[in-house]
Amino acid sequence: MIPLSPQRLAEVVGGELRLPAHGPEGTSADGWPDVSAPAATDSRSVEPGGLFVARAGESADGHDFVVAAVAAGAAASLVARPVVDPGAGPDGDLAGPQVVVPDVQAAFEALARHHVNALRAEGAVVVGITGSAGKTSTKDLLAVLLAELGPTTATPMSYNGEVGLPLTVLAAPPGTRHLVLEMGARGVGHVAALCRVAPPDVAVVLNVGSAHVGEFGSVDAIERAKGELPEALGEGGAAVLNADDERVARMAARTRGRVLAVRAAGSGEGAAVWAQDVDLDAGGRAVFRLLSRLGPGAGAGAHDDAPQEARIALRLVGEHHVANAVAAAAAALHLGLPLERVAAVLSRAVPASRARMEVTERADGVTVVNDAYNANPESVRAALKALVAMRRGPDGRERRTWAVLGEMLELGASSTAEHDLVGRLAVRLNVSHLVAVGPGARAVHSGAQHEGSWGDEAVHVADVDEALALLRAELRPGDVVLVKSSNAAGLRALGEQLVADAPPSDASAAAGSAARGEGGAAC
Repeated sequence: MIPLSPQRLAEVVGGELRLPAHGPEGTSADGWPDVSAPAATDSRSVEPGGLFVARAGESADGHDFVVAAVAAGAAASLVARPVVDPGAGPDGDLAGPQVVVPDVQAAFEALARHHVNALRAEGAVVVGITGSAGKTSTKDLLAVLLAELGPTTATPMSYNGEVGLPLTVLAAPPGTRHLVLEMGARGVGHVAALCRVAPPDVAVVLNVGSAHVGEFGSVDAIERAKGELPEALGEGGAAVLNADDERVARMAARTRGRVLAVRAAGSGEGAAVWAQDVDLDAGGRAVFRLLSRLGPGAGAGAHDDAPQEARIALRLVGEHHVANAVAAAAAALHLGLPLERVAAVLSRAVPASRARMEVTERADGVTVVNDAYNANPESVRAALKALVAMRRGPDGRERRTWAVLGEMLELGASSTAEHDLVGRLAVRLNVSHLVAVGPGARAVHSGAQHEGSWGDEAVHVADVDEALALLRAELRPGDVVLVKSSNAAGLRALGEQLVADAPPSDASAAAGSAARGEGGAAC
């Protein structure tokens, strides 16, 4: 965070600065240090010199933790009402410097916007990324690409909403050249609100699917919401749009920025950057040719008639990552990274966020693919196809595949039908074993049965514990297990337990030590 004095902080957010009667360590009241470390909305995450934002959440009020935040080193707190520390002096005193505002969230966003403006004045570029699926993986890829050009701050994990985005912005230190911001939404207007906090210079829209359709009401509403990102661009901006998705492609009419169409389905028609000759290796990782019409002046939007090309060999599992990689490549090329460096970085990039096609090879030969951070129909279909691509092992032998699927949440009225379709797809793809976990995934099991699954190929279990017991009894060396569900369905912990279940390797056993399987290579 660019340092601000408590007084300047109050001026930026239009608040009233309230100071304790005594300064730190007995100094005068004007001796309070600058706020210079990142902001936090959780007192347990406060860094010395940081700002504590006392938001009132669904289950807790941040004002109840101001004292703890100051004890952890917060240089100031953003509050809706003054908070007294009863342990400060004989009669109590304010818990550190406090900026009192009518609306903490609005002030939090105003501070983040001020920080964006200050970084922009130093030459920073803001890249926004949205879509129904693939946002986090694309953000991770683009972050490592742009780090080649200069200091880059990116959204941690999936902190892509009204709290996570300001936190990300305020974590960016002076000298940041790129802000790579994932932008999520649960309704029309949400992305537009995020863009008011961090107006984008580059907008990346990956796809429009059915994720959160239960909250949006329709896929048309999702399209309107995702299109708010390219709409926020100025005339000097650039919109990276997935031309393979009709709903995304027509967002070209909604932006004032330059349109950079991308494709991953083999055709380069109308595209600035695209993939061709996509193939998968034995580990389910994509190898392809990346072609680009963005010339040496890509940062100025130059296009070459004759495309350049480079070979990419991803270390991420699943063909769906080709589209993510192409979108990230287009943004990086536009911002000036040469094609050969784009190819080299993409070919060495490894998964940066947990539980997203996170692959672990256990010592007993079982491969666990934990993709249970989130799930929607599109991402589950992609994960199932990736699982099938991993069926043939490095030695050429065919392996048994297990799809352990939990509920996809927030699908509204289409939930039963979408779960049914997933079960049917698992059968059509010839997945060896399907385990549907929990009441919400029952339609996955029935869909598989209706599609022709028989015997114990597809089963339904009541909960994670029953699924774990089944897998512990049935897994054998060489099996590949995909664990996939929405985060709240709880299967992420199942994937982690399957990894922890790995027996010790022969070498470790001989040494008398219990080796854990958590350190397997992530591809």
